[in-house]
Amino acid sequence: MPGRIEVGQRIAGVWQRAVLTEIRRETPRASTFRFAVPTWAGHQPGQYLMLRLTAEDGYTAQRHYSIASAPDDSGHLELTLDHVGGGEVSGWFHTVARPGDTVEVRGPLSGFFAWPGDRPALLLGAGSGVVPLMSMVRHHRARRLGVPLRLLVSARSPEDLIYAAEYGPETRPVFTRDAPAGVPVGRLTAGHLAPLLAQAPPGGWEAYVCGSNGFAEHASRLLAAAGQPVDRIRVERFG
Repeated sequence: MPGRIEVGQRIAGVWQRAVLTEIRRETPRASTFRFAVPTWAGHQPGQYLMLRLTAEDGYTAQRHYSIASAPDDSGHLELTLDHVGGGEVSGWFHTVARPGDTVEVRGPLSGFFAWPGDRPALLLGAGSGVVPLMSMVRHHRARRLGVPLRLLVSARSPEDLIYAAEYGPETRPVFTRDAPAGVPVGRLTAGHLAPLLAQAPPGGWEAYVCGSNGFAEHASRLLAAAGQPVDRIRVERFG
């Protein structure tokens, strides 16, 4: 086992060739990009990678992106990217990239936000902050894990809800600007969290929060005020 870990760490530290194989539209602003990476060392749900684009003149651009796919042995991984206005890399993916294009990736990176599936997980995400959390949900389903997992995901409207077709009974959406008939509109509140915290399994939840700086601060404060131990709130911020 130590030898395998060393090999994985060594591969994670070098750039690897990734071939774009599929593009799926998720929302008007977000798409999922699937890559074949035969030398990928594997990852844990919640980790991210570094992606590098190189232009014909040698200019390079690098960005960190959370991994959306669950760990598997297929040599593929998926990223879900918002089309950021003026974004150099996201703009290329959304307007230029086609299956067959090649980029470079390095990782996986960061173990702090990783969820190996060994503890009950309460997931809170907003916008594209749901991406690493969806890796956890997919892992939970693929492995048929018995530990409890719940997801609260905030979006501006149903149209903006990334992965909308994939959510099951473990997920509750919160809409901040527009919602289906009969569904309240507004920010995440203590009222959304109360039922989940009241139903915490023995030993409590490990909470994972991902989104913008504003959402991360807001959600973390709500959790702490409701009694979630601060040392069991893991936060990853976008932007």
